[in-house]
Amino acid sequence: MSPSANDQNGFAGKWPYELGLHDLGGGCYAYLQPDKPPYSGWSNAGFIHSDGDALLIDTLRDERLTAAMLRDIETKTGVASTDIPKLLNTHRDADHTFGNSLLKHAEIIATEFTARNMRERAPAVAGMQDYVKNRPEGIVGDYILYTWGSPFHIEGFEPALPTSTFSGQKDLRVGNLDVRFIEFGPAHTPSDTIVHVPERRIVYAADIVFLGNTPAIWAGPVSNWLAALDYLENLDVDIIVPGHGPITDKTGLAPTRRYVTMVEREARIRFEKGMSVAEAARDIDLGEFREWKAPERLMINVNTCYRHFRGDTQPTPRPELDRLVAPFAVELGSFRP
Repeated sequence: MSPSANDQNGFAGKWPYELGLHDLGGGCYAYLQPDKPPYSGWSNAGFIHSDGDALLIDTLRDERLTAAMLRDIETKTGVASTDIPKLLNTHRDADHTFGNSLLKHAEIIATEFTARNMRERAPAVAGMQDYVKNRPEGIVGDYILYTWGSPFHIEGFEPALPTSTFSGQKDLRVGNLDVRFIEFGPAHTPSDTIVHVPERRIVYAADIVFLGNTPAIWAGPVSNWLAALDYLENLDVDIIVPGHGPITDKTGLAPTRRYVTMVEREARIRFEKGMSVAEAARDIDLGEFREWKAPERLMINVNTCYRHFRGDTQPTPRPELDRLVAPFAVELGSFRP
């Protein structure tokens, strides 16, 4: 789904898909970062402010981007970063956690599984600069630099980990508002959290919903992702803030559903034919999804489906994925070294 679909929801005029903090009403805000190359790094975040209390929903891909978001929040709401007492990380990914250190004073909340996953990955995350610096030559190295280098700044980066955890569901008050954290997963990642504000009929769906940007099935299975979309479909909400893409309503759930369903169906057909992951991804017709940002993630998604078909619970190492994805991105024309 492109931003034009957002127009059909009637939200483009009220909340255009533009960089910055958008007032959703009743103390709820969305911070949007429109997609641009490299498409793996530009995520949305949320902010809730009520009766002197505040909750930030996710940080961004680096501290510089997160600092800009915090300045925008202060400018538009009067709430300084030092006055934000709670931060939720909806899941482990860099574009939702790499700015955590700017809120070390706050209670950093995540699911127990996400917190454990972040602790286990901390050495690799801290060493990401070395991974980029020591990248292989050729297309694969160029792609690593494209996805992790400029405009992102990870030099000297140190992860700030969650300090408070929950499992399943957590209810809390933010000022006068009831806020509910609901865990799903494994789906996009091993554990994904949405944030529901019932009184405001708003849900921050994080990376359960992508609009115009190809979803990455890092964990799966697809059935769990579909279950999360079903839950969102049944919520009594009018506004959905996706992890990537424009603000939407329930019509915005359908594109992600169609995409992940298509990937699993087409991957299964090729798996049963004995095709390799690389052969299968190259053979699948993306159809309506061909124009989505980062279409090369199809390779990641087919690989994840194949793992589940084989009953393999171990994630594929990132260097192996980069070797698969980089040439595919060049072939699709989404990356030009």
